[in-house]
Amino acid sequence: MSQSRVIEHIVFHTSASGDQDIGAKEIREWHKEKGWSDIGYHYVIRRDGTIEQGRPLEKIGAHVRGYNSRSIGICMIGGKKTIQGWVGGYTPEQWVAAGYLAGKLHAAFPDAQFKGHRDFSPDLNKDGKITRDEWIKECPCFDVESVIKLPSIPGVDDE
Repeated sequence: MSQSRVIEHIVFHTSASGDQDIGAKEIREWHKEKGWSDIGYHYVIRRDGTIEQGRPLEKIGAHVRGYNSRSIGICMIGGKKTIQGWVGGYTPEQWVAAGYLAGKLHAAFPDAQFKGHRDFSPDLNKDGKITRDEWIKECPCFDVESVIKLPSIPGVDDE
């Protein structure tokens, strides 16, 4: 893995596409339709657990405004709005793949923090914490810091 950029954050996202079977190709098309040069994420985790390369790691992503130059973006396919709110609906295969990828990225960028897109919302009440009432969006539909626990992540130690 390239270490030409200083990476401070590894950021998880949701595609907000429910159970559609899509991947990097479709997201790349969506982002290019917006006028972007390429897909905004560096990795995409499909519903079957396949990890697809998005934008090359040495290229700055387009996934968290203000943090792109020092972050890596991972998009998990899933996420949908329900009556109860946003839910990820991720598959067991995706969780294993997310753990595996997180372990690899942690090895390459040991000082980087794992976060969700929502964790970059503004701290409106200035208490030093981003809480649910301050989120701009719920992406990635799970609490990254409680799910991605390093160095023991399900799936990483199974090799």
